[in-house]
Amino acid sequence: MNKDKMSGNWKQFKGKIKEKWGKLTDNDCQCIEGKRDQLVNKIQERYGYAKDEAEREVKAWENHNKDCHWYQ
Repeated sequence: MNKDKMSGNWKQFKGKIKEKWGKLTDNDCQCIEGKRDQLVNKIQERYGYAKDEAEREVKAWENHNKDCHWYQ
């Protein structure tokens, strides 16, 4: 997925993201602000994942949350 910003209600998705990745703080979510690349970066930072591992996690989450759409 080559798109970088989430469409729709960010507050709704923020809750789902925090459910999935509990180590993400409110400040992290403020920095992410619906941007996919920032989500991947924060997951890397908080969980110590390599970039490809964080990408896989986000992709799996996207596949599970079909109402999640990213746009440029």
